[in-house]
Amino acid sequence: MKIGIIGAGQIGGTLARRFTELGHQVSIANSRGPASLADVAAKTGAKAVTAHEAARAGDVVVVTIQQSRIPELPKDLFAGVPDSVTVIDTGNYYPRERDGRIEGIEGGLIESRWVEQQLGRPVIKAFNNIYAKSLGDKGTPAGTPGRVALPVAGDEAAAKAAVLKLVEELGFDAIDAGGLDESWRQQPGTPVYCKDYDAAGVRKALSEASRQRTAQWSGTENSPGTFESPA
Repeated sequence: MKIGIIGAGQIGGTLARRFTELGHQVSIANSRGPASLADVAAKTGAKAVTAHEAARAGDVVVVTIQQSRIPELPKDLFAGVPDSVTVIDTGNYYPRERDGRIEGIEGGLIESRWVEQQLGRPVIKAFNNIYAKSLGDKGTPAGTPGRVALPVAGDEAAAKAAVLKLVEELGFDAIDAGGLDESWRQQPGTPVYCKDYDAAGVRKALSEASRQRTAQWSGTENSPGTFESPA
């Protein structure tokens, strides 16, 4: 499979390495351009490209940048890209630590619905509730007792099936978490967030999630601060 990754942070770099190890053809981009990705390319085996090239890499595009920078992506990022290309959103909204207030989300939009609006493309929500180290290190063969599971939410059946398959290839039980309107169940502050549960644990955590965004995960007039000192 041909996979483009936009964002070369911890999750983007980890996915690039693991997908390449699995035999996929991976292209990776960041905001600074291909020349800045020499080390990432050397470590992961991915090809350094521009964001436009990553969006046109082939079958799947992973958007894995901080939430507040989504609107900075080129407005024509997906212009001419076939509807059959699956777009994965791995992002999380950290208003007090990093992103500041995003009024659409604060007003009630689900995080990935807001991302869809910015990109102008349907997205599948995945890989947002796991630490990069766990994503890189905790994959195990199917049937392994206690195998870590990951939720995948989205509306497009074929696109979601493709992502569920990739999750399994990476060594995790893939859990269909419903449509994108249910993806709030895996956002920061929910029971499934960064817990490395097995399949039964993920399903239980998703069912116990509350839609209400708590103060810890809501922006203030002073936001953002830092992860060490949220505002």
